[in-house]
Amino acid sequence: MPSFEKTFSLKVPSSTENLAMIRDFVSNIGVQVGFNEGEVARLALAVDEACANVIEHAYGLEATHDVTIRAVVDDDTLRFEIIDTGRGFDPGQMQPQEVEELIRQRKSGGLGLRLIRTIMDDVQYRIVPGEKNELRMVKKLKKH
Repeated sequence: MPSFEKTFSLKVPSSTENLAMIRDFVSNIGVQVGFNEGEVARLALAVDEACANVIEHAYGLEATHDVTIRAVVDDDTLRFEIIDTGRGFDPGQMQPQEVEELIRQRKSGGLGLRLIRTIMDDVQYRIVPGEKNELRMVKKLKKH
């Protein structure tokens, strides 16, 4: 069990207009836990992409819903949880394709989750039917 844990939460309407606020929230926490500018930018990009996916796909761009971003910091990790009540999806159903193939086919979609998995150390998706969807992304903290 971690010797300490801090939790921060941000709940915003499901509109792309709120993505800048979400990036600021993530960036501030990233700086606070000691990540450098490049690492903070990558964290913000991963969470931004996850939230954009929720807004676009889970909620179909309807701004009448909420997206909750929870950040949990403990001794070893920074964890972001993106929680929504929209339409869930099964990431296991996505066919793994090379980025070059997606570009050649001019496909949109499928790159966000790949990007998130590249940036974060652990990514898990959980659906509680009729209740919520939760994307959990973990980044290990650097030890000094």
